[in-house]
Amino acid sequence: MSIDATPLPAGGDNRPKVSTDLLQVRHVTSYRYRMPVKFGPHRAMFRPHQTNDLNLTSFEITTTPDSTHRWMHDVFSNSRVVLDFSAAAPSEILTVACLFSVVRTTIHEQSFPILEFARTYPFAYPDEQWTDLQPTAQPEFDDADGMVEDWARSFFDLANGDTWGLLQAMNTGVHQGFHYVRREEPGVRSPRETLRRGEGSCRDFATLMIEGARRLGFAARFVTGYLYDPMADIKESGMKGAGATHAWVQIFLPGAGWIEFDPTNGLIASGNLIRTGVARTHAQAVPLEGSFKGAFEDFLGMDVEVDVTALAPTLYG
Repeated sequence: MSIDATPLPAGGDNRPKVSTDLLQVRHVTSYRYRMPVKFGPHRAMFRPHQTNDLNLTSFEITTTPDSTHRWMHDVFSNSRVVLDFSAAAPSEILTVACLFSVVRTTIHEQSFPILEFARTYPFAYPDEQWTDLQPTAQPEFDDADGMVEDWARSFFDLANGDTWGLLQAMNTGVHQGFHYVRREEPGVRSPRETLRRGEGSCRDFATLMIEGARRLGFAARFVTGYLYDPMADIKESGMKGAGATHAWVQIFLPGAGWIEFDPTNGLIASGNLIRTGVARTHAQAVPLEGSFKGAFEDFLGMDVEVDVTALAPTLYG
């Protein structure tokens, strides 16, 4: 189920409850080297998850130099492709280009069938769920002085014991309380550092919310993918995190399942999100990783281009 804050056509009670978009994603990553180098295997996670509200209609991936492709599913059932460059000659550049299109359906209603016992916080996950959820509820980062937990518990006071209100307040709190900055370097900042700085990237914000939710006992996962910003089609700035790979959060609620929260933009289960991977930690959800044979100083840098565009007008129903 997808819920979105995207403005709908005027019409009061006659406003459509469902909209459908045909979207195209173009993602190009280019690496530059001081001299020709030999490339080891690279692993890419660009293929979207096909769900009831997202259907993949086309997909292609190309590389320079050429590579052979081998597909696999990882432990989280994400689709990964292994790019083998063993037959390629050394090169001063490596380009990995992905192009795909999806049909994305958005339901413009906020209705989450959370089971009665889980609507009030705190609650305990049923034993049959906890066996599988427990690893995703374990905090990843150190919080010796309770800085992150105190931050997370501050939203409990705002929610008056309401589970949904608590998570909604945390999601909004990150969106409104921190300054967004785009960072090209890999990895994430620790939640404590993000709290101290008061700023971060979408990866940092997702990691902060995941850690805060886990400190309160929720099962949470890191999500990677893309963000469709309708404003980008008319060359105006809209949502934060567009124009690059995006990161957000999934939290499991009994009865409702995994619900997506985008703390960077304050969205919940948004139809603007195109999921390509989920994982327990950010390090398990890297979109592209690999190696080369050469000296560290041979690597000159990388460039990433991401475009998410609509191929047709939105269809309302």
